[in-house]
Amino acid sequence: MESRKITIRSKRSNLALKVIPGHFATRNSHINYYLDITTIRARQSEAKAAASILVQDYSRDIVIDTIVCLDGTEIIGAFLAEKLSEQGFYTKNYHHSTYIITPEVDQLGQWFFRENMLPMLKNKNILLLMASVTTGITIKQSIECISFYGGNLQGISSVFSTLDQYHGLPIYHIFSKQDIPDYHTYSRHDCPYCQREQPLEALVNAFGYSEIK
Repeated sequence: MESRKITIRSKRSNLALKVIPGHFATRNSHINYYLDITTIRARQSEAKAAASILVQDYSRDIVIDTIVCLDGTEIIGAFLAEKLSEQGFYTKNYHHSTYIITPEVDQLGQWFFRENMLPMLKNKNILLLMASVTTGITIKQSIECISFYGGNLQGISSVFSTLDQYHGLPIYHIFSKQDIPDYHTYSRHDCPYCQREQPLEALVNAFGYSEIK
């Protein structure tokens, strides 16, 4: 798989996204590219560069109190909070500092926050930060979770997204289908690779891949 890796440069900076073509399964769908966001999430310089791009999309009248980070994007989230503060974005938090939090997941796949985290959610203005958006299923689950705890979703940002908006709310992203024109996502029942009996190569998520031997 690694020998097929392709590097795609952002049109807005020198930030690089590495992708591998093939037949892969996520939790919600089958896809024909694995997106390796590892270094963007984990390397200081790349996480900072990603935050610098994402902050450009927000108008100054937006209020962000808390950033809810999914897919291991906490480092990007911390830099994004810093950029928001540097550029004068308003937060209602009395200490004038943004919370960066992530939900836990139970054995049934349900997201939850513990009691000590609730003050960071209830009546707070939330920015949702993700590694990738493909079907919108994860956004739906995120909105339900944030609403349950009394948060008000104000924005969605993602490193990669096939969608530009979700139910009228813009999804700001660094990479999109314009960068990978032949990127496709399929339901398990409609996957053309499965119909051709082409084996799955790996199970993938934002954290990496596990090859199927």
